[in-house]
Amino acid sequence: MPSEARKAELPSTPTRAEPPSPTVPLIHEPAPVLPMPKRPAPDTLSYLESASLMSGTLESLSGLGEDGSSVGSDSEINGLTVRRTDKYGFLGGNQYSDSGEKDLRVEVARQREVKWLDMFHNWDKWVKHRFQKVKLRCRKGIPSSLRAKAWQMLSNSQELLEANPGKFEELEREPGEAKWLDIIEKDLHRQFPFHEMFAARGGHGQQDLYRILKAYTIYRPDEGYCQAQAPVAAVLLMHMPAEQAFWCLVQICEKFLPGYYSAGLEAIQLDGEIFFSLLRRTCPMAYRHLKKFKIDPILYMTEWFMCIFSRTLPWACVLRVWDMFFCEGVKIVFRVGLVLLKQMLGSVDKLRELQGMYETMERLRNISPDMIREDILVQEIITLPVTESLIERECSVQVRKWRESRGELTHQPARRLHGTRAIFEYKRRAASISSGGSFSFLGSPIPPPGPLRASSKMLVMLLRMYLLSC
Repeated sequence: MPSEARKAELPSTPTRAEPPSPTVPLIHEPAPVLPMPKRPAPDTLSYLESASLMSGTLESLSGLGEDGSSVGSDSEINGLTVRRTDKYGFLGGNQYSDSGEKDLRVEVARQREVKWLDMFHNWDKWVKHRFQKVKLRCRKGIPSSLRAKAWQMLSNSQELLEANPGKFEELEREPGEAKWLDIIEKDLHRQFPFHEMFAARGGHGQQDLYRILKAYTIYRPDEGYCQAQAPVAAVLLMHMPAEQAFWCLVQICEKFLPGYYSAGLEAIQLDGEIFFSLLRRTCPMAYRHLKKFKIDPILYMTEWFMCIFSRTLPWACVLRVWDMFFCEGVKIVFRVGLVLLKQMLGSVDKLRELQGMYETMERLRNISPDMIREDILVQEIITLPVTESLIERECSVQVRKWRESRGELTHQPARRLHGTRAIFEYKRRAASISSGGSFSFLGSPIPPPGPLRASSKMLVMLLRMYLLSC
């Protein structure tokens, strides 16, 4: 029986005020069922939708495949007999996984769980003294039974939650701003509509998603709501309760990807320039092809980066990428994007099929799951020589160019923390400063982020002053 879905409506601009509207989070009226429209022939101009991000909109995120609407109610999926969910909870859609995937042997899975439980019990010691082992285990894949706990520990959101008891409930009780709540409500049914948690319009998954996104607009009223936050929050909700998912989202927005979801989206534009420069180093053939047809990074990498590939990759690959992302930070996002471009545009044979902007953009916007094998993708991500220091050096270059051509940035790119170890060092340094201690980062292999970052000459001078005082 053919599937039926409502036509997805384009979202409103997430960074601009709109006329106030009722803030009821649930829609109980039965929606009229329309036949599935035939997919229109793509138009080259449609690719310029992504350019709307330059003015602070995210309209391109609404048209992510044909599954752009909720597919049912609490008791049934539009009256259709629903096939069995896959092991990740998907009922269908592009990210449905066939049962042909091989699983780990039970003994191996249990051994990994025991190792992770041991790390949880002595977390700070592992991060401080054996972080390479932590990183290796994240690259192998976190056991699904412990993924929620691991993501919270890696992002330090667990500590944030414990330091703010009752804060999430307090935010929930606030009324919120009507313009954000209206947009959030319209976006709920677009988030993974073929996943069992979000398939039911007004179901518990959509309710929890509404709670998280609303709470964030109150927690950070200067940022409000960005539509790319919804799929990120939805992925977190698939693994943990709403309060835990909220604090994990806070860490992603403030520590891992600061500025990505702010008005103007300067951070994602800046990272687009960094990404394109890194592409020239890692895959010159793909770089020249994109340059030839004037395909700017903002046209294809925006959804990749802002949604952390949750809309792009097969689900098993999404989870592996997120495991590494929480551990190693934004460099994993850069590496995944570079690996994808290398796989799609990195050979003469592949480029023969892409004779213009239209064909190239079709390839980039519709990555076939058959092209991506989990083991090969992870191995290429691990071995790609794109480091934190390389990203920071290129960031400095692009910030200078930005200031010369556009003026000052409103966000601070140096605030970004590169994963678990950087967050640990930042936390330790903050504790040392608050207690009146010395600059403990002088002997640390990881330079501090943000305003405390200093040049090598400054560090030498500080070290000399410290030695003289002794």
